[in-house]
Amino acid sequence: MKKKFFILWVVGIVSTAAVLPYAFTLQHDVIAKVAQPLAVIILASITQTAVLLAIAIFFGLKLSERLNLPTLTLFEPNISLKEKLPSLLLLTVPAGAITAVLITLGDKLFGQYIPQLTIANSQVAIWKTLLAALYGGTVEELLMRLFVMSLFAWILAKLSRSTEPAKNGTIMWVAIIVSSVLFGLGHLPITSALATITPLVIFRAIILNGIGGLVFGWLYWKKGLEHAMVAHFTADVVLLAILPALLK
Repeated sequence: MKKKFFILWVVGIVSTAAVLPYAFTLQHDVIAKVAQPLAVIILASITQTAVLLAIAIFFGLKLSERLNLPTLTLFEPNISLKEKLPSLLLLTVPAGAITAVLITLGDKLFGQYIPQLTIANSQVAIWKTLLAALYGGTVEELLMRLFVMSLFAWILAKLSRSTEPAKNGTIMWVAIIVSSVLFGLGHLPITSALATITPLVIFRAIILNGIGGLVFGWLYWKKGLEHAMVAHFTADVVLLAILPALLK
């Protein structure tokens, strides 16, 4: 567990630093009002997330072991990395790409009523969006799948007295759906810098991010955490960089 914790924590911290240019672009007006040097804001952001990740990863790994959910299966010694990697990519890359297309279609629909969100996203430099994809694929999966989804699955297992919760579809799907809704609501703070929070904006956040939440949650449950992470990273790259370039 120590090795998994260290790997996930370091990757999470690096990804947190990578997303800052993207986040600062979207929230430049808010940051401009903060009476603190940029270096202080950066250090505080990374430190806060590092502490949060340490807690989430520690308990997430504990819960995943009790639930018998797969985490970092690429590092298991029974099969070599060369044999595992192709099958992982063949599943996760298409899954992520399809997820991005579905979210884009949904965004086009909501864009008729909330055009400022779509317009603002298109104004962010592509290199910043690619760095932001690292954050989505790692930090968001560590928090929402490894910790939150595992926590709800564990609670439901305790309430139902299930001895094999990972094999209980009802428990796992409820945990996936709840974590997906929370995943969508978690995007509202950064959305508030772009648009007024209304019931429609909240509904948009839940639906669009929920699409990814369902896909990534299923991948974590059935295949392993790294499958969810790679699919999420792929979805963000396609969603934030590739599709905007193609649809110009």
